[in-house]
Amino acid sequence: MNKQAENFKTIMEHIKKLIEENKKRFLEELFEILRIPSIGAKAENKNDMLQAAELLKFKLLDAGADRAEVMPTTGQPVIFAEKTVHPDLPVILVYGHYDVQPEDPVNEWKSPPFEPEIRDERIYARGADDNKGQLFIHLKAFELMIKTNSLPCNVKFMIEGEEEIGSPSLKDFCVHHKDMLRSDIILVSDTTMIAPDVPSITVGLRGLSYMEVEVTGPNRDLHSGLFGGAVVNPANVLCKMIASLKDEKNRVTIPGFYDDVLELTEKERQDMARAPFNVNQYRKEVGVDEVEGEEGYTTIERVGIRPSLDVNGIWGGYIEEGAKTILPSKACAKISMRLVPYQKSKKIDKLFKDHFKFIAPHGVKVKVKSLHGGEGYVSPTKTIAYQAASRALEVTYGKKPVPTRSGGSIPIISDFEEVLGVKTILMGFGLESDAIHSSNENFPLYQLFKGIETIPHFYKFFTELNKR
Repeated sequence: MNKQAENFKTIMEHIKKLIEENKKRFLEELFEILRIPSIGAKAENKNDMLQAAELLKFKLLDAGADRAEVMPTTGQPVIFAEKTVHPDLPVILVYGHYDVQPEDPVNEWKSPPFEPEIRDERIYARGADDNKGQLFIHLKAFELMIKTNSLPCNVKFMIEGEEEIGSPSLKDFCVHHKDMLRSDIILVSDTTMIAPDVPSITVGLRGLSYMEVEVTGPNRDLHSGLFGGAVVNPANVLCKMIASLKDEKNRVTIPGFYDDVLELTEKERQDMARAPFNVNQYRKEVGVDEVEGEEGYTTIERVGIRPSLDVNGIWGGYIEEGAKTILPSKACAKISMRLVPYQKSKKIDKLFKDHFKFIAPHGVKVKVKSLHGGEGYVSPTKTIAYQAASRALEVTYGKKPVPTRSGGSIPIISDFEEVLGVKTILMGFGLESDAIHSSNENFPLYQLFKGIETIPHFYKFFTELNKR
């Protein structure tokens, strides 16, 4: 072992010691962030968003940033911070978000969503994983590298408050602050690993087309006895229209939907199949008796390399307790389509809109609007960043990580490459069992502290590989 390697080993032993000594403080700080109901989708939480942004700014300054500020956008503010070690060294831009999903349905939480609680070695709270917990990993890793004088390169942070609604303001922010955001790689922890004992790196994300539809029939709610069977029922019509969007093979029936879908080669599918996956355990974890999806593809392929269409919410008529026999005037639904590389969200928006209006029967009026969307992303495995991430995870987890494709979407990632001209490495520490976007969202303590330990290794390897 050379002198440089010995020095880094000593530093990492010190960092691991500091993690152990500061676990209580770290959790107190994370809980302080988790207590803020920073729901970017709700206007009534505007002050909470500002509070969260200001708190993160001070956390970054306390950690050792040269500067940190809360910057305005056309929507929620962005926190930008930076630390310059030397202008000739590489720059890592850390991206994350402080907004969280709404807590609904609240009655399904075992503990209040914004009162963090530890049970069974997991933190339970909205944002515990997505994304406050995973973002916190980077804040503490940065703090410890500063404290041990081991930060090997320059670092910037860009933390937004609109990721959960599609980052509508961030692309424009990047355009106007392109020079400020200059970097060599964008580092993101907002994805999952296969398992704590099977580390993985996300190399693909699906895109998104998210629509809202409204079907209107009569000019008011009608008595279902006096009018039922004689006047069109928008709720019935909406259900039939939605049901027709997939065929018996679970393929989307919208004309042109699959025109641009990237088909993987047989070898690429065989490589994907090597990732450990237990379908029985998968069914058990989500509480279903059987899996389903597009015919001819495995469960992993259905969420990783194939597009999908799902109803996210549906409403209309009387839904409160008891009975009210009406024929509703209107019925609505939110429908999301997850897209794969080469499918363009704007094109899919139009295809959906045209088709949904075309299949509407006489007697109803249909409105279709796009809520938000974004493109899929593929992160190459032959880059310096991937090599650095792979080596970092192998050191701390003791196993070489598996490249995986995620069924989720982070629409802004493709915009980063378009606007900033920089690749992104998706180095997440979440688990599928963390219940993100659901009640009882959680994050394992093991993953939190293991993540803090892993990130300094990425910085080291990325800087070293850039010198060669």
